Amino acid sequence: MLNHLLIRNLAVVDEVEVEPGTGLTVLTGETGAGKSILIDALSLALGDRADSDAVRSGAERAEVSASFDIAPDSEAARWLTDSDLDAEADGGCVMRRVVTAEGRSRGYINGRPVPMQTLRELGELLVDICGQQAHQSLGKADTQRQLLDRHGGLSDQAEQVRAAYNTWHTLQQQYSELAAARADQHARLDLLSFQVQELEALDAQPGEIDELDTIHKRAANANRLSTGAGDALRWLYENDDSPSAHDLLSKVRALVEELAELDPQLQGIARLLNDAEIQTAEAADSLRQYLSKDADTDMDLGAIEARLGAMHDMARKHRVSAAELPELAAQLRTELDRIEHADDTLESLHAQAEEANAQLQKLCKKLSKARRAAADTLEQQVSENIRQLGMPDGVFSIVLQALERPGPAGAERVEFNVAINPGIQPGALSKVASGGELSRISLAIQVAASSRGQTPTLIFDEVDAGVGGGTADMVGARLRELANSSQVLCVTHLAQVASKGHGHFRVSKLSDGKTTRTRVAALTHEERVEEISRMLGGVEITARTRAHAQEMLEAAGKPQKAG
Repeated sequence: MLNHLLIRNLAVVDEVEVEPGTGLTVLTGETGAGKSILIDALSLALGDRADSDAVRSGAERAEVSASFDIAPDSEAARWLTDSDLDAEADGGCVMRRVVTAEGRSRGYINGRPVPMQTLRELGELLVDICGQQAHQSLGKADTQRQLLDRHGGLSDQAEQVRAAYNTWHTLQQQYSELAAARADQHARLDLLSFQVQELEALDAQPGEIDELDTIHKRAANANRLSTGAGDALRWLYENDDSPSAHDLLSKVRALVEELAELDPQLQGIARLLNDAEIQTAEAADSLRQYLSKDADTDMDLGAIEARLGAMHDMARKHRVSAAELPELAAQLRTELDRIEHADDTLESLHAQAEEANAQLQKLCKKLSKARRAAADTLEQQVSENIRQLGMPDGVFSIVLQALERPGPAGAERVEFNVAINPGIQPGALSKVASGGELSRISLAIQVAASSRGQTPTLIFDEVDAGVGGGTADMVGARLRELANSSQVLCVTHLAQVASKGHGHFRVSKLSDGKTTRTRVAALTHEERVEEISRMLGGVEITARTRAHAQEMLEAAGKPQKAG
């Protein structure tokens, strides 16, 4: 659950700390005080989009830090371990978001930088935010399906169906592409057979073109190489007309060795000269061996040039470099083999696709049965909730419309329908209910779908808009009931809802004429009486109003000191 929220320099907030407790925590305040900014701030910490407009005027950056207690056996704890972002030793987890005035954004989990997607993945396991327009998203088929699966604990089954569909779809696509390619495979087969035969006849080897270039250069310059190597040997070691390099080195080495007996400092130079004399002799031996060989007797210059010409001609024909010919031959051989054995491949792909389809159908059938069972219970719970929220004739139903072909989400389309008045056929949410009714229906669905307590923290941002009187009292009662299994935070303008909170924070806006800032304060019991009186009576608060507020708090249960 959320145990601490710190906000710095976000919009009209300079610095605010909120420490909600267990149960139902309500946030109230005048219109425009900034109640929803707290929800926006938490959304930022959970990975929502942000820009430079979020930063308080004059500040360099905005920062939001949200701390959570995480149960060791929870899905969030497993996710943190799998992501190598383990919770702290005390079971805590800190999600932090920084947005600069230039619009740059950074996210952190337990002090380690992470992408926004990672923040969102963890946030979905920790917090469920039902905003003022939650009913809009409830009109989407994907959202309705996800709510039903969450209520029925079917998320794992749905993921298995998605994986099975992806497997089948990939195999079916491969099969279709190969089957379509068979239409012109005969012409392609003839061309490939000729090209492969031609390339295999040439039999170009990896690295051969470079080796041939080297041999060609050597064969084309054989006379110059022979003459030059002979001259080098003569000057180095076998010069009859004048002293060779080896003779001169020998004389210099002997002289320095003689001098080194007089001055040991010359011993190092003598050793260098001795090494040079030895290396000169070895170089001369290597030159003799080079001159004694018959250069490229196995391939004359004409044969080399013919081979090079054939390889370059083939390379130009296929629009590749000569060095790529061996790889091209292998690629064409593979393609030829694939076409020649297309029937075997098609048969194999068909069998695999049929097997994958059978597995998909099996999983879809199992999921469909589980969804129908979950839909029955959800229909009953939501219908009951709707009636308690001021629509006594309301009926909620879930239609599972079978698809012609299973998709990644299963074999049916999930549709939420509702009937508000007697004698009226159920219809889609957005077509049947008014704005105020949609808000209450949204709350009824969210309360029922969240009853499994899978999300530790549930946040309702004025989903009670458009209701009042006894219905508002029931809204508060349902939220307080929901708080038995999850931590619930609710931004509200209704006294009936605020009185049901276990904890209460008041949001107010302060201004000195130059700057404006938002303040959040945890209320004592006496302060709660005054705040609820304000919500009941407006500007002028009477003793009767305060007494009414006191009665409301007592009716909700023994009040607890917030914060």
